[in-house]
Amino acid sequence: MLAPADASGGRSYLQILRSTAMIGGSSAVNILFAVVRNKAMAVLLGPAGVGLFGLYGAIADLAQTLAGLGVQASGVRQIAEAAGSGETRRVARTAIVLRRISLLLGLLGAALLAAFAVPISGITFGDAQHAAGIVLLSAAVFFRLVSAGQTALIQGMRQIASLTRINMLGALFSTLIAIPMVYFLGTDGVVPSLVAMAAVTLLTSWWYARKIRVEPQPMRPGEIAAEVAPLLKLGFAFMASAFLTVGAAYAVRLIVLRHDGFAAAGLYQAAWALGGIYAGFILQAMGTDFYPRLTAICNDDRACNRLVNEQARVSILLAGPGLIATLTLAPIVMRIFYSAEFEAAVGILRWICLGMMLRIFAWPMGYIVLAKGAQKIFFWTEVAATIVHVGLAWLLVSSIGLTGSGVAFFGLYVWHAVLIYFIVARLSGFRWSGENVRLGLVFLLASALVFSGFLALPGLQALGLGLLMTALTGLYSLRMLLGLVPRDRLPVPLRRWVRETGQVDGGHPP
Repeated sequence: MLAPADASGGRSYLQILRSTAMIGGSSAVNILFAVVRNKAMAVLLGPAGVGLFGLYGAIADLAQTLAGLGVQASGVRQIAEAAGSGETRRVARTAIVLRRISLLLGLLGAALLAAFAVPISGITFGDAQHAAGIVLLSAAVFFRLVSAGQTALIQGMRQIASLTRINMLGALFSTLIAIPMVYFLGTDGVVPSLVAMAAVTLLTSWWYARKIRVEPQPMRPGEIAAEVAPLLKLGFAFMASAFLTVGAAYAVRLIVLRHDGFAAAGLYQAAWALGGIYAGFILQAMGTDFYPRLTAICNDDRACNRLVNEQARVSILLAGPGLIATLTLAPIVMRIFYSAEFEAAVGILRWICLGMMLRIFAWPMGYIVLAKGAQKIFFWTEVAATIVHVGLAWLLVSSIGLTGSGVAFFGLYVWHAVLIYFIVARLSGFRWSGENVRLGLVFLLASALVFSGFLALPGLQALGLGLLMTALTGLYSLRMLLGLVPRDRLPVPLRRWVRETGQVDGGHPP
């Protein structure tokens, strides 16, 4: 049973649930479009074509991260701080500089990718055959970086509804554009579809960003420099971290490609995409609403730690049952989203689901480091994570095959979750609440039990165990989540059920 909570605790949980539901709703729509898009790509291109799609996407991610200099992430932080101060002139100055620098970085990033297309093709594919495709891909990098500046403004102003619409419209138009391109052009349509999808994202972000009224501000060179300096200073730490993360993903794809070829890269891409789909909307909500909220109170360690515990609790309750369901139904999910040709990726997917469960625990803690602007700590934790991830992938893929790529991801988050906990304990005095410790044990043990069942039991018995755990953890999560919401906000039948199961009004703030 949960202890009574004060009104602020109930409001905080309600805010987390509301923002997660809004982002999660848009993510659910995105998942539906992803089902259609992935299925079409799998049928039209096969595992090798999906692998090619993933490699081009990884190149674009790497170029975007490097050229973006972390300005999107630092821009969110500066816009959120400016908005929190209530100074409209300060918000306007930051917004103007953010837009201009995003445009400049977009042009620079596209030019650099085009200029180095031949060596990048050699490193990735082993020859210069794909250099022309990489030159065309530079347009996608430009569109993405300009769009990132727009969405940073929207996110910093906490325009959550606009962000959800951008996500949904982007997913819709991307699906409508990408499938015909690949249908008519085959593998030659892979890069044009990536460019078209980036262009659509830019258009939708521009449409909503223009609704944020920013008064023109005459700015002298010194004032521009004063705005740019903190953007780039903090942004560089973000960029270095993101570059290591994206670079690690790129390196793992290359390890898989070199070991087993394009088809294996496609299997890894499929498992990676499916493993992150359900957890993705939780993690996206963290970055969209939780991060600006945490930044606003980052100097109050007690409030900061309470908010992280609250966010972690909601995230675990929302993500846990879905990850256990994905782990249980991995072969069916793989067939639905892709095709029977991709069933060899089921083992990778299950290991990635275990890693994602740990990721849900680790990410809320990691935002403490971001919110406090601890750049060196942030950077070196990412360096360690990259070394662990790539090192494990290299060792395990070469020794146990393709499944090793999934085991490496799980091993990464065993390491990272422990490391980040000790770091934030020193940084802000963070401790897991007793409720979250018990919650973590429930979901980690349930996940381990289901995973072990597929190793030790006959197929139908393992499936039955997984379905039972999915149902039990789903009901448990629903019961706990309803207990976090003030009772007067619930429909009458749910109020009665909450009362009968022993929950009390408003939850208990950690």
